[in-house]
Amino acid sequence: MTTRSVDRRGRGIRGSVFPPDAPARRSRAEKFDLVVLEAFAPIDAQWRERLTKLDIAVDEVPKIHALDPDSVNWPPEVVADGPVPLSRLIPAGIDRHGTATRARVVLFRRPLEQRAKDPDDLTDLVHDVLVQQVSTYLGVEPEIIDPDLPGEED
Repeated sequence: MTTRSVDRRGRGIRGSVFPPDAPARRSRAEKFDLVVLEAFAPIDAQWRERLTKLDIAVDEVPKIHALDPDSVNWPPEVVADGPVPLSRLIPAGIDRHGTATRARVVLFRRPLEQRAKDPDDLTDLVHDVLVQQVSTYLGVEPEIIDPDLPGEED
């Protein structure tokens, strides 16, 4: 008998009901990572040769905050919904240990999930944010990265 099947204190079988490779067993963070990969795939397919030095990362929440939420002006490397940052482009540079770092787009999982109505909406939102960040990284207009991107007037 294994410890996973022990019926301790009458609580029943311990451990996950789903096998390790079942989609239902994935954590919210793992599911979000898959959404990011799906949303980034068309951008990567078209711009791969220019994005070889760009990494995509996910943080749960932003570690940057607006000093004055009423009159916040984010720099171009931050995509935000009002005072809440959704992602940030960190340019390549040198870290505090003197090691060279690559440029990376950091997506903030919780703010993005909170703004999406359903999984398809989340994929679209993440794609739009990635388009904004890649366009900033490459120094081009977002419409160059994705001509189907909704404009300001939509």
